[in-house]
Amino acid sequence: MSERSDSPSDQAALKALVERMRSRDEAALGALYDLTLGRVHGLVVRIVGDPMLAEEVVEDVYFAAWTQAARYDASRAAPLGWLLMMARSRALDALRRRDEAMSHPEPTQLLASEPHSDASAPDLIDLARDNRRLHEALGRLDAVPRQLVALSFFRGLSHEEIANQASLPLGTVKSHIRRALATLRGALAAGVQESAGAS
Repeated sequence: MSERSDSPSDQAALKALVERMRSRDEAALGALYDLTLGRVHGLVVRIVGDPMLAEEVVEDVYFAAWTQAARYDASRAAPLGWLLMMARSRALDALRRRDEAMSHPEPTQLLASEPHSDASAPDLIDLARDNRRLHEALGRLDAVPRQLVALSFFRGLSHEEIANQASLPLGTVKSHIRRALATLRGALAAGVQESAGAS
């Protein structure tokens, strides 16, 4: 199937993948991702203009597709159209959040005031000043913890909101985020030590 093609057979194949995702078929999500990533990523990059922010948005789009597959309505949009609408909406939301953070007199103060139940969040923000290092550390996390951390810290959702959106028990969300933060903190601290040793 060509990523550039919107032929009925391509759309039917994508629709079949979304149907399989309703049954929590992870392989179907992987196939949907592989077949549509170029189009989704291309749209998001054109909107946000920042490759790192675009990657965060794209991850959010596919996580939303996974959690909302049961609500997909083929009579309202073809599968690719559904993904692109989500991508556009989330990209615009990301731009608004970025603009709000940049217009704040102290951006780290705005981030630190976000309501997170994990008391170590400000520590993570302090360690995460080097965005590239944070991005690399996030990339090493498994998919589910990475998505949960992204929902918490990049979208500002509470643990309860994430549990509802992801259809996961609250305790599972909290433990995934807690372990992910510990992993990130370790990776970022190791990166800081490497940087200090190199200078």
